[in-house]
Amino acid sequence: MLCFSALVAGSFSLGALVANQIAPAAMNAGRFLIAGAILAALLAVRGGFRRGDFAAPWRFLVLGGLFAVYFVLMFEGLKTAAPVSAAAVFTLMPILTAGFGWLLLRQHTTPRMALALAIGAAGALWVIFRADLSALLSAGIGTGEVIYFWGCVAHALYIPMVKKLNRGESALAFSFGTLVAGFGVLLVWGWGDIARTDWANLPALVWGTMLYVAVFASAATFVLLQYAALRLPAAKVIAYTFLTPSWVILWELALGHGAPRPLVAVGVLMTGVALALLLKDEGARTGQAAPPHRAGKAQP
Repeated sequence: MLCFSALVAGSFSLGALVANQIAPAAMNAGRFLIAGAILAALLAVRGGFRRGDFAAPWRFLVLGGLFAVYFVLMFEGLKTAAPVSAAAVFTLMPILTAGFGWLLLRQHTTPRMALALAIGAAGALWVIFRADLSALLSAGIGTGEVIYFWGCVAHALYIPMVKKLNRGESALAFSFGTLVAGFGVLLVWGWGDIARTDWANLPALVWGTMLYVAVFASAATFVLLQYAALRLPAAKVIAYTFLTPSWVILWELALGHGAPRPLVAVGVLMTGVALALLLKDEGARTGQAAPPHRAGKAQP
């Protein structure tokens, strides 16, 4: 999940460079198609699909639909919402995920995990608003923020649904099915934008960004997210997204976009404290080791 948050952060920094050069539906359909092809190639190298990998295909439609809804509503919301305000909405996702984790899987959030989520949310907001309390207090709630909030609800629901719907498929096969289903949903949703896109004459920066989000922020992160969601409580999985604003700062530095004010480091430290609390095994206090877990199998 550390890798996941770093790779996702790159898509924010690079995506901002090409946001006005290609329609969101076309960009995301392209990334899903490329990512699906990459996973199909990896599966072929590893021996192909197993019998039963795609049993009950409705499961992949549910998961792919949830992820497609998130991306569509994110870009729809960003048409009117400021990126800073949208990022503030994003920090609600771990709390939403904890709620869905209890509702669907009866995963309980311990007092220590609740404290970690609160510290992590505060630290992420501190980073997002660049240690400027006046910017935080002046952030308004508009139509775009409301639209993006419902996208975050879909993403939060996705995490526990992975564990609930997995029937022992490998992370690669499960991710491939989800990507294909998500591509199908995007194809129906954004066919007009996809057909109008002049694919042959897209700028090199757009193609480079699309390849990055397809390879690293889609194919790789899908597998990482599926793997983690089968082994960690839903609230812990999504809590790593608190690190995304800090990773974005590093990406912006690498791209030469300048450094934030030093006080922002306080927020980075808070997200680190939150993760330290979350990483501590709850079972350690009882002296019991975690049960062995076979790859590809969902824990009860």
